[in-house]
Amino acid sequence: MDTFDTDVLIAGAGPSGLMLAGELRLAGIPVVVLDRLAEPMQQSRALGFSARTLEEFGQRGLLAKFGELDTIPFGHFGGIPLDYRIVEGGNFGVRGVPQSFTEKVLTDWAVGLGADLRRSHEVVGLEAADDGVTAEVATPGGTRRLRARYLVGCDGARSAVRRLAGIGFPGTDATMEMKMADFTGVRIPIRPTGQVNEAGMVVVLPLGPAAIRAVVFERGAGVRPTQEPPTFEEVADAFQRVTGEDIHGAKPLWSSYFTDASRLAASYRAGRVFLAGDAAHIHLPIGAQGISAGIGDVVNLGWKLAATLKGHAPDGLLDTYETERRPVGAGIVANTLVQRSLYLGGPETQALREVFGDLIRLDQVQRRLVGAVTGLDIVYGTGEGHPLLGRRLPDQELVVGNAKTTTYELLTPGRPVLLDLHDSPALRAAAAAWSDRVDTVTAVRHDPAAPAASLLVRPDGYIAWISPDGSPDGLSDALARWFGAPLAAA
Repeated sequence: MDTFDTDVLIAGAGPSGLMLAGELRLAGIPVVVLDRLAEPMQQSRALGFSARTLEEFGQRGLLAKFGELDTIPFGHFGGIPLDYRIVEGGNFGVRGVPQSFTEKVLTDWAVGLGADLRRSHEVVGLEAADDGVTAEVATPGGTRRLRARYLVGCDGARSAVRRLAGIGFPGTDATMEMKMADFTGVRIPIRPTGQVNEAGMVVVLPLGPAAIRAVVFERGAGVRPTQEPPTFEEVADAFQRVTGEDIHGAKPLWSSYFTDASRLAASYRAGRVFLAGDAAHIHLPIGAQGISAGIGDVVNLGWKLAATLKGHAPDGLLDTYETERRPVGAGIVANTLVQRSLYLGGPETQALREVFGDLIRLDQVQRRLVGAVTGLDIVYGTGEGHPLLGRRLPDQELVVGNAKTTTYELLTPGRPVLLDLHDSPALRAAAAAWSDRVDTVTAVRHDPAAPAASLLVRPDGYIAWISPDGSPDGLSDALARWFGAPLAAA
């Protein structure tokens, strides 16, 4: 069968699915996004995103669409205070941005680029073959079949794609539950990093000028035997038992819950089926790591799928999605479990908190923890060499010709960039055979005192090759490794 309805079928129109759709459309790849909801959700579990996600949105020119954004310099790790500015670009994330607004920004971007978004569509079956995937989709007009070259499950913690693909989801079951409610009409003190006592813990966040979100963990309450959200009265009862404060007179807007269930997909890929976001990893939501990990997944996957579909991907490129992103997911699951014990553990964890409190005074420990929560310490293995290899490219001002630009503006089209900061004919000559898929930009740093280093940067903003002196040594190998055979050979 040679007929395909689209190149990539994405299940789920949350942040991960929408971001992936935009990434693919930047490369001109046909994409269809399916979502079971008839309308976008207006309520928001997530209220921000991490420092690394802020950078990834910046690399695609999306930040202006969010309006003015405030980052939080101070945060915590498991309730222990931390100054997140200890690492370059560090902050505790962007706060006060509802997930519903993030989804609107990404929807406008992806659909504006030509993504086909179909609501009230849910994947209920799939058949995988060597050359593609056929999805059985429940639609308002009945069940129909859609055939794609690849299918990506961005359909959440209860992913139908993961189940239908036969991918395991090992981990730990929930041991505790945190109830939350959004409401107006009652004013209570804001507690953005939480307040812990013997009865439990509460977090109180502002939602615009009038509304408030209260999150409450009640020690010893266990997990309710249902997947239905708690009522507002249940949240208010628990809040009063933990704090002594009465919010029963408020006007409820929404209630929900989350748990500490922690799971990591046994594989991020089964043939032509991939998983991303909550479909691949779930954990206690601390530090906006859930939404941010999902964005990181698809920014990594999108350009690799596009290169494969265009026929110039090197062998094994798609395999690097799992080898690069699954360890990131495992690290997030681990750090959130540690934070749960530090933050929400009872008297039995007091010794752990004291030892951890001593360790966290060390700068090296602070940098490691901040890097883990923000995603700023992610390194994709590229072999031996320069210490910047495999690390993210920070935003830097450049001058190209007589015009000012930034490294992030160069990445906005979603293409690889060879950044020639030595005005080197040898570099440009070495890259000429990849000119159909790699942009070569000769520039100088806006700050002339800054040391120059020429770089090969992947579309996701990670450094694939570096030359401190402008020598082209190793450049052809790096280009072939990540972006396929040169034009003459192809």
